[in-house]
Amino acid sequence: MKKIGILFGMEDTFPHAFVERVNQLAPKGIVAEPVKIDKVIQNELTEYAVIIDRISQDVPFYRAYLKNAALTGTAVINNPFWWSADDKFFNNCLADTLGVPLPKTVILPSAEHPDDTTSKSFRNLVAPLDWEGIFSYVGFPAYMKPYAGGGWKNVYRLENKEEFFQKHPETGKLVMLLQEEIVFDEYFRVYCLGGKAVRIMEYEPRNPHHLRYVVDRAPSSKKLLSTVKDYTIKLCTGLGYDFNTVEFAVRDGIPYAIDFGNPAPDADVNSVGQENFEWVVEEAAKMAIAYAKAQKPGKMNLTWGTFVKDSVEMAKRF
Repeated sequence: MKKIGILFGMEDTFPHAFVERVNQLAPKGIVAEPVKIDKVIQNELTEYAVIIDRISQDVPFYRAYLKNAALTGTAVINNPFWWSADDKFFNNCLADTLGVPLPKTVILPSAEHPDDTTSKSFRNLVAPLDWEGIFSYVGFPAYMKPYAGGGWKNVYRLENKEEFFQKHPETGKLVMLLQEEIVFDEYFRVYCLGGKAVRIMEYEPRNPHHLRYVVDRAPSSKKLLSTVKDYTIKLCTGLGYDFNTVEFAVRDGIPYAIDFGNPAPDADVNSVGQENFEWVVEEAAKMAIAYAKAQKPGKMNLTWGTFVKDSVEMAKRF
């Protein structure tokens, strides 16, 4: 018997629908259930062949549990080692190497010193930074947002450098990105599961949360949608995410990747809508079943992005 588990927090609609759909589709010998944890012992196998992770970004205990599970053979979706290592700035850098258009972006040191540091900890940092060079590169208006994080927390839209110097101190110990604003004609949020199943959704980020998934807009050109799909697959296979959403802002016909590291993306029926919800439940269930069939107990069953795999292959040559 192989078990597929889903680890989740406050969300309700997707986890229970996922479990139900897996149990409807799965062949004999594969079942799904919410993950149950009563103890975590080092290097001890879990009872799950596959775990869909929806919460460990907020619960460090769960992240440690999932790493141990992955080490002992569980196929964890998404890879908890990569998810612990990446950040939005690195993802941007990687996307640039993949040829995906991006807003101009720089990373900034935190406005306040991190804990247990002083000004002596930053003697390699030129003071003041080349603010004029930074502002000239990015331009205004611009967005300032944490280099690691999500949910539109601590995001600022800035009109000019005076507003930047007013708002940046408010970010405290957060390391921030300063990013070019893309004034868009169209906007898409795109699910990608298993590196191949893609659903492109019209999206309006300026609407209230429950009204962001637009369903009454005229279809975009087939060429643009094909490009969005191609970029989505490039990003997800490059990063190694099995379950992700990618956001694109389209300016002058060019889709710019705005946000593409969402390995526990919103899948609630009340926000994504019934049709999108049914698609993601169906595709997630099929993906989990396929991974359970392929899972080899006691072996590493994680997905790694092309960046990591190519780096390993390069290291083997030396």
